[in-house]
Amino acid sequence: MRKLLVIGIGAGNPDHMTVQAVDGLNRADVLFIPDKGARKSDLAELRRHICDRFVTNPNSRRVEFDVPVRAEPAPSYRSTVDDWHEAIAAIYESLIRDELSQDGCGAFLIWGDPSLYDSALRILERVRMRGNVEFELEVIPGITAVQALAASHKIALNRIGDAVQITTGRRLTEEGLPDNAGSTVVMLDGKCAFNTLDDNDLLIHWGAYLGTPDEILISGRLGDVGDEIVRTRDEARRKKGWIMDTYLLRKPGEPEE
Repeated sequence: MRKLLVIGIGAGNPDHMTVQAVDGLNRADVLFIPDKGARKSDLAELRRHICDRFVTNPNSRRVEFDVPVRAEPAPSYRSTVDDWHEAIAAIYESLIRDELSQDGCGAFLIWGDPSLYDSALRILERVRMRGNVEFELEVIPGITAVQALAASHKIALNRIGDAVQITTGRRLTEEGLPDNAGSTVVMLDGKCAFNTLDDNDLLIHWGAYLGTPDEILISGRLGDVGDEIVRTRDEARRKKGWIMDTYLLRKPGEPEE
């Protein structure tokens, strides 16, 4: 039976690769490299660089594929994502069927960790449910942007006895900060949702391109650095054509662990 490895490759720094991830790359006959277009060519290039650096299996080969662009949410966010995932599932199915032998092993290289705000596992489950191709699945964890953010800012994610919540920019806009979390990590925020919060005394630790030579870090009181983060983010995105960033919010004055 075909074997699929879903490998977390870290938040952007090739040094984030674990020994288990490197071993997985070298077990695979085929390495699947997604291409999200010219504006995000750096993302595909980093995957190529990781393969160049770590793959020693002379029999492995790379197969690059185009990722369809997700439409703007209409009529709803969930239905738009569902349509997008269905389109990607069709691509995954054809890759598995056409590029892997019946006993072959393929690997998908996933930014960060496959379990945190990445849909590869859900999409592969769609492929499985279609019943057209059979495969075994193995997941190899990777360093997340959340870990990289805390490491770069030299902070602990949690405070003594407090919970940590991980959410999205969209939900932060809709619901605000949760009452029961001492620290809130916000991911997938393309619109600087922290600007919708009324509390300027919140502490924010923000980072973009974490772990890479282009890493940008800003931290401080939200009322003091919020506008700076917006400007810096806009400038960085114009310069590179894309941006990956995340941030942590917490109220001041509470004890650190």
